[in-house]
Amino acid sequence: MRLWNKNHEKLFFDKSKDFATYEQLFYRTDDGRYVSYWPKGYSGVKSTLQARNSLIGNFTEKWVCDLLNQILPDEGLFVVQQAQIPSIGITRRSPADIVIADANKKVLMADEVRMIFEVKMSLVWNWQYDEVTGQIREIGDYRTHQGRPSFTRSDSILNAIGKCIDIRVSNVRASKIPLIVLGNAPLSNGFCKKADYLKSSGIIQGFWSLNPFPLNHGNTRKRSNKNGFIRMDNVDELNMTLNQLFKQELNFFSGMENPERLGQLIEIANREETYHEKGLKFLNLLKRS
Repeated sequence: MRLWNKNHEKLFFDKSKDFATYEQLFYRTDDGRYVSYWPKGYSGVKSTLQARNSLIGNFTEKWVCDLLNQILPDEGLFVVQQAQIPSIGITRRSPADIVIADANKKVLMADEVRMIFEVKMSLVWNWQYDEVTGQIREIGDYRTHQGRPSFTRSDSILNAIGKCIDIRVSNVRASKIPLIVLGNAPLSNGFCKKADYLKSSGIIQGFWSLNPFPLNHGNTRKRSNKNGFIRMDNVDELNMTLNQLFKQELNFFSGMENPERLGQLIEIANREETYHEKGLKFLNLLKRS
């Protein structure tokens, strides 16, 4: 299975036209063209499409589920879409987009969850629908239209950050679960710095783009300075990065203590025999302080 490309977007339109009208999928310009995004330089009358957002959201979540099912080892792991994990604040009102878990069910306990994905993918290219022939053709990448797809939308990124922070601070049971935000467009310079900080602080383990070639010509950012953002270039790279996360015993910790109190905790933890035991002791002391 290949990572995201324009063929998947074409497939989205081909499947969606079976249960959605082209007026729900495309904007109509003043000169009568049906396009998925307003072209750069277009200054005519504009409207807003509401129905398409949920359609592309469902399509991309299902696509990610299929991709993960293809690459996950057969070790009793399950890919669950729209999962609920009540103990860490993920309820029916705001479910997790996709979860890798030890159990194949919609309502999970925190210790059954191995990884949580927030999906922020959308249409990247611009498309035009021919009303006469019924054909759909690509007419340009995201540099040619006025849309802000995936990681280029600041409100989408802030929404993902807010949800991940809410999970992190909800309960100590969330401290061992990696959180990943998936997209299909590059991250801007300003948000790359935020992504690096969020990764370094342990809140979010990465913003990953699953679109190797979002531009028709030219290249985009491969990774940020501290790998808070990574563009996955093939399925093998995605699989390797996932496996690296699975092998790590991660623990999120946070707090505000004065140096004297931190020194006391370190001194107590240092009485343990091994580095592993010292680390666990320090984390437990920090959580109780």
